[in-house]
Amino acid sequence: MKLISPTISRLARIRNWRMEQWVINPIATQRDVLQDLVTHGQFAEIGRQYGFNNLFSIRDFKKNIPIVEYDDIKPFVDRLMQGENNLLWNTPVNWFAKSSGTTSDKSKFIPITKESLNGCHYQASKDVLTMYYNFNPDSDLLTGRGLVVGGSHQMSIINEDIQYGDLSAILLQNAPVWSSWIRTPDLSIALLDEWENKLEQLAQSTIEENVTSISGVPTWTMLLIKRILEISGKQTLKEVWPNLELYIHGGVSFLPYQEQFNQLVGEGVHYMEIYNASEGFFAAQDSPDADGMLLLLQHGIFYEFMPIEEYGSAYPNTIGLKDVEIGVQYALVISTNGGLWRYLVGDTIQFTTTYPFRIKVTGRLKHFINAFGEEVMVDNTDRAIAIASKKEEAIVLDYTVAPVYFSEGNNGSHEWLIAFEKEPNCIDAFRYELDCALKTLNSDYEAKRHKDIALRMPIIKSLPKDTFNKWLFSKGKLGGQHKIPRLSNDRKLIEEILAFAKVNG
Repeated sequence: MKLISPTISRLARIRNWRMEQWVINPIATQRDVLQDLVTHGQFAEIGRQYGFNNLFSIRDFKKNIPIVEYDDIKPFVDRLMQGENNLLWNTPVNWFAKSSGTTSDKSKFIPITKESLNGCHYQASKDVLTMYYNFNPDSDLLTGRGLVVGGSHQMSIINEDIQYGDLSAILLQNAPVWSSWIRTPDLSIALLDEWENKLEQLAQSTIEENVTSISGVPTWTMLLIKRILEISGKQTLKEVWPNLELYIHGGVSFLPYQEQFNQLVGEGVHYMEIYNASEGFFAAQDSPDADGMLLLLQHGIFYEFMPIEEYGSAYPNTIGLKDVEIGVQYALVISTNGGLWRYLVGDTIQFTTTYPFRIKVTGRLKHFINAFGEEVMVDNTDRAIAIASKKEEAIVLDYTVAPVYFSEGNNGSHEWLIAFEKEPNCIDAFRYELDCALKTLNSDYEAKRHKDIALRMPIIKSLPKDTFNKWLFSKGKLGGQHKIPRLSNDRKLIEEILAFAKVNG
């Protein structure tokens, strides 16, 4: 490792000049990406169906190919999983990433090609390293090991050529040999399915390692950190791993967890956000001072942006990079070297800067509350939770919110189920601060709260801090990328959790 780490570090720094080219020329870069995608796709069944060989402009591309969601491409995916080829892409599909972004019982299987593996996921991972060295040039990151807090890594074999599993499993299975020299834990632990056993083995096996970086979803990483501190008797993670310098996070907003991480980890650690999904590696934080993550433009993904009011239209309109506006809510539409064509990811984003193009994830198209015209997004509630927690010295582990509908004698409201690590000094004061923060962050919510005409004060129910984890466990969804949906526009989920908490409280 002493030899390979400086070599990788040098290569990461050299890569910077290539990155600068697509940052400086974003529009041309995206046009070239689309041309390359269509060139591959024209030889597949979908390319013949939509006449890819006659598509000579972005306008033609958008005019001839409809925007799709997973159910629209599922017939293709089913055939691919049975061994057919040249359906969505012109090279074989041997891996499928089983999507685990929600607690839904329905799974999605996203095709992974060798092009998407190498040209998107692995290339983006290298570029994340380059970004880090750019703003931390004296880093010793690769002189130690990177701790990966992943989900279930087990692969399921359909036949000798086709397998499916979590994206992390696919990345591990196809990673170069040298990557094992700078990663921890051992694969025998990383491949474990059962989260509670895995958490314990992760803690026991890595506590004596020279860990310099951690990557993982904040909720599960926090549980691991607490167990390591419990075993070691230390107050902060920097006391356990003095050379720890970087935590890479994604999957959920970091805002509700920032304060607690600062306390648990200690000083001198950089935080870096990434936006990596089964469908592609979309963005990463290129500077600790930047508001948002740099959109990755030369990684086999062509982006379109759908104003969210277009969702549900028969012919929804999308725009390209040159027309996006800062602060507007867009749904992400992608065409990729994994064979996804004008695919609606389901995430909502906002641009925080243009030239360079940086984004932040604001929620999910189907995870919002608009029961009374308030149009509350996950970004609003995450920020409000962070503000209220800081003012009332509370620590929130997890939460979910749903509307309370009009009833005789009462107008509407929002009901919050919150699991606190540390209860606020006064729950009523916390509720007040939460409400005030939401009014400040969302003018539609503020208007509906005016004189309690449409919305009265939010209702807060504090649950035992292990309730959400127990509920996830009951669904077979504990650990990894699984998470509680923050917002629902109906009461189905919240009623189920309330019923579970009553029986298992």
